[in-house]
Amino acid sequence: MSNVAHEHGGEAASLNAVALRATRHCLTGCAIGEIAGTVAGAALALSPQVTLALGLVLAFVFGYSLTLVPLLRAAIPLGRALGITLAADTVSIVVMETVDNLFVLLVPGAMDAGVTDALFWGSLLIGLAIAFVVAFPVNRWLIARGRGHAVAHAGGAHH
Repeated sequence: MSNVAHEHGGEAASLNAVALRATRHCLTGCAIGEIAGTVAGAALALSPQVTLALGLVLAFVFGYSLTLVPLLRAAIPLGRALGITLAADTVSIVVMETVDNLFVLLVPGAMDAGVTDALFWGSLLIGLAIAFVVAFPVNRWLIARGRGHAVAHAGGAHH
């Protein structure tokens, strides 16, 4: 193998590794937010639609916080840290939440299933898994162009 081919292979492997970490990071924030929203919605007896919206909002809150907090700990000023966070995570979270929520909405009965129902949790987990598969190439594409999660790493976040 030539050095050029080897270097390009290494770059692709490194890009895949960064994209995988970014997608896992997004999955973590989205899952925490959706689960917290679902549990809160059930505890407060909210409608399925309001519960879905709450989970969506919390997915963004937790997803963003997983980037923002390390940036703030790295002594990056709040305004710059917020800008980096929005640039790093917005597209990934939008993709993941769109795919996951669309899947849950399409599974018959999933929106009406309660937090103790396997149908709800199964559809949520499968939806998040599908969302991960869809978000990975989006994150990879963004990172290859110096956008998305690459912005957070350039800004000083190491996670």
